[in-house]
Amino acid sequence: MKIKNNFTKATGNRLKKSIASGMETCKTIVLCSLLFFWGCKAQQMDTSQLQILKISENQRYFSTQDNQPFFWLGDTAWLLFSKLSREEAVKYMDDRAEKGFNVIQVMVLHELKAKNFYGASALLNQNVSQPYLMEGKNPSNQNEYDYWDHVDYIVKLAKEKGMYMAMVPVWGTNVKAGDVSLEDATKYADWLAKRYHQNHIIWLNGGDTKGNEHTALWKSMGETLNQNENQLITFHPFGRKKSSTWFHQEEWLDFNMFQSGYRRYDQEEEVTAHGQDNYKYVQEDYVLKPIKPTLDGEPSYESIPQGLHDPSEPYWTADDVRRYAYWSVFSGGSGFTYGHNAVMQMHKPKDENPAFGAREYWNEVLDSEGVNQMKHLKKLMLSVSYYDRVPDQSLVLNNVGEAYEYILATRGSNYAFVYTYTGKPMEIQLGEIAGEKIQAFWFNPKTGEEQTIGTYKNTGSYIFTPENSDDEINDWVLLLKSVAS
Repeated sequence: MKIKNNFTKATGNRLKKSIASGMETCKTIVLCSLLFFWGCKAQQMDTSQLQILKISENQRYFSTQDNQPFFWLGDTAWLLFSKLSREEAVKYMDDRAEKGFNVIQVMVLHELKAKNFYGASALLNQNVSQPYLMEGKNPSNQNEYDYWDHVDYIVKLAKEKGMYMAMVPVWGTNVKAGDVSLEDATKYADWLAKRYHQNHIIWLNGGDTKGNEHTALWKSMGETLNQNENQLITFHPFGRKKSSTWFHQEEWLDFNMFQSGYRRYDQEEEVTAHGQDNYKYVQEDYVLKPIKPTLDGEPSYESIPQGLHDPSEPYWTADDVRRYAYWSVFSGGSGFTYGHNAVMQMHKPKDENPAFGAREYWNEVLDSEGVNQMKHLKKLMLSVSYYDRVPDQSLVLNNVGEAYEYILATRGSNYAFVYTYTGKPMEIQLGEIAGEKIQAFWFNPKTGEEQTIGTYKNTGSYIFTPENSDDEINDWVLLLKSVAS
């Protein structure tokens, strides 16, 4: 997804302070040589509140340092660093932490001419290897508080709220335009890695771009960022593309990410793309060797036009977001990233010509329907044994439907979850989880509520029929749990 320049200002990582003088406003500006930047000691941040993230032993999922399951529930705040004030950032972070999000996806630099809320530029000469710094960091003094001070503040804020920051160093459009050289990109990545070595940083190399374009640059950035053993790295690809297509064998790529994108079935033109069937990207990644986690890092956002660019088209809704979430996770995904059109671009009343037909302002939709439903998925996945979970379509005996009719199933040793978007009856093969008996429940993905269906012998098959809903979309999750003997 590409964001229009008229509302974007970038995000970034702060640089070390050195001294040089001579600006008209008597600001003291850091203009040291890059060698000095590279050698400066990075500002230390307390990361004791967040554990190191790692890949689980079975290589399918994420876990914390003490091997506790980590279900990636991301929110998209691409322009957080550039559009929000300190006070607004607190409001946003508080809200997302309260709703159970644990990863925030953000751009460090969306444009090379980026400025933040306070008017501070990110770069000198629009060159990624020349960060623009001022001595001091007093937020009340515009002659001190620079772009990178603001980034530092928000990065630290995320840690305090218990969330990880998944940061795109520089958005792919800048590279595609020829405005970032291989040499400058490598120096910039080295500086970022040294400065932002904190455990709660995750790197999203790329940024809505194709890995077969400027491949040497993206590989160099990935290799250069990969100097902190306690940080994870992936590649954020172009719409309807996967990181695994180009970089799966790279040592720096710890996990895969795909962007299922915004097109309806009838809008899809590429043979290798899957329209709305985002679970197919997971299925493709799931069989690759070596095994790596994968997730949908950019599905259709809530309240964005279908097809992305034409506001006269219908808009994607909370129902669609739920479908993407459960489909991708039940097919083997290690998590899911949610997004809302207004929030990802931090749309404000003063913004002229907002991107992608944004109809609301960011602070008006913090409690949108879709965002409030994401925590139910996370809670469900963490309520059962985690690392033994596998996708298992053999559980669904009548799975002949396509598109919205398709049913996705996943199971562990003593449970099985089956998702239907349309509420169609499902014939389920029993006997695939432990126990002589199982207990069945309906789980409402809109509310997170469970209702008991009954207890059954764990043999043969059984047809489960969801109750009709007053809502237009009648999606349900069938829960089957072993009964302890």
